[in-house]
Amino acid sequence: MSASAFSAPIANVPEWSVTELATALKRTLEDAFGHVRLKGEISGYRGPHGSGHAYFSLKDGGAKIDAVIWKGTMLRLRHKPKEGLEVVVTGRITTYPGKSAYQIVVDSLEPAGAGAWMALLEERRRLLAAEGLFDAARKRPVPYLPTVVGVVTSPTGAVIRDILHRLADRFPRPVLVWPVRVQGEGAAEEIAAAIHGFNALEPGGAIPRPDVLIVARGGGSIEDLWCFNEEIVVRAAAASTIPLISAVGHETDVTLIDHAADRRAPTPTGAAEMAVPVLHELLADLDSLSRRHAGALSRLVDQRRGELRGLARALPGPEALLAQKRQRLDLAEARLAPALAANARDAQGRLNRALQGLARNPPSLRLARARERLAAIDHRPRHALERVLAVQGERLNGLSRRLDRAPGQGLERLAGRLSRATALFSSLNYRSVLARGYALVLDPAGTPVGSAKAARVAGRLTVEFADGRVAAAVEGAAAPETPPLPARPAPRRAAKRKEPAAETKKAPVEGAVQGSLFES
Repeated sequence: MSASAFSAPIANVPEWSVTELATALKRTLEDAFGHVRLKGEISGYRGPHGSGHAYFSLKDGGAKIDAVIWKGTMLRLRHKPKEGLEVVVTGRITTYPGKSAYQIVVDSLEPAGAGAWMALLEERRRLLAAEGLFDAARKRPVPYLPTVVGVVTSPTGAVIRDILHRLADRFPRPVLVWPVRVQGEGAAEEIAAAIHGFNALEPGGAIPRPDVLIVARGGGSIEDLWCFNEEIVVRAAAASTIPLISAVGHETDVTLIDHAADRRAPTPTGAAEMAVPVLHELLADLDSLSRRHAGALSRLVDQRRGELRGLARALPGPEALLAQKRQRLDLAEARLAPALAANARDAQGRLNRALQGLARNPPSLRLARARERLAAIDHRPRHALERVLAVQGERLNGLSRRLDRAPGQGLERLAGRLSRATALFSSLNYRSVLARGYALVLDPAGTPVGSAKAARVAGRLTVEFADGRVAAAVEGAAAPETPPLPARPAPRRAAKRKEPAAETKKAPVEGAVQGSLFES
């Protein structure tokens, strides 16, 4: 058979572009499978990329499929993918034309089986415990009799009814219920928000702030209770400033919030029993304490009364207490009369001695002696005062003469300083230099011109003499610059310069060098 026999059928096959084929395969695969659930082990997971998307593979013993989780789905996932974790994912089967590969776009992800859940739970417990969130030192005591009880649980179901019924039986207290979902998507966020919300209430505000919190839920599987193992719930319970009692599941159910709570109750009913005491037991205890207190007071009074009687018998009588005092009074009375007589005799003796002294030295004699001394010193104070006044007068006259001379001497000193300053100013003033025949050349801005080049640049000049100023113009400003003339030697100070007549002085010509104004 010839080659032409095979070429005819091949020529009838339609021609596809690569993009058309990839699109057709993509459509066929998505229509045939759509959404599927896959169970496998995560492989090649390295965390979300910079875009927020996560890429990995799912594998079992015989095959492997690529998987991708978009950023929006990644943020909503309750359980994040981890390397080596066995999971069950739900998603859409599609292709990636750029690599000619098929993949699954994951919409949800859950650990596969109780073993995976427990492994994830144990790893999270270990990480949170390393941060100290479960330390016993952080736990606070539950108040004995709270004023308000806060409950975080579902508003429907038997849990809230059991708690309210138990509180009413034991000790009725006001209860604030924060309704939340206790299972499914968003439950962990609502529970954490409720705990933070109760802690944000201000004491004494419009809504009373609870003294104790109860976070409760009925029993269930580990998947049902998983929201109480979420990190956001555990951190909220650990950060609560209000003492918190966890009552999640039955006694055999242990969640991470039980480790972070201040107390763990085996059941919601047990949490209500931990929160408040029994009113009847308190009343009975109070009645018993009252009876014991009354009996103790009665026995104490009887004991004190017996002790008082014993002490009274040991005390001496009034007569015994006063006998010694009376005897001391009688002895003092017996010694009083002789003592008074002796005191009178002593006073009489002192009086007689005083009278004898006055007789020997009467007051009239002492007065006459004092008058004699006064007469002797009669003129001495006056003479002393006159001498003092004379000395002070001489000193005052000397000071007056010095004061009269002081203004004149001061004015003379100031006049001398002024004349010296005037002479110094005259010698340093540039006008005195102009008076000796020099001239000051200024440009239109009033700045001194110190060279021929500067004069040619300025063009128009002002020449200042001792008796006034004249305007001048520089000729040949464009001519080449001539070398400066040598400076004229300064004359000796001893020689007197003859002042030239005012009409013979001329303005400096082009190329002339002006000497220093301060040359002598």
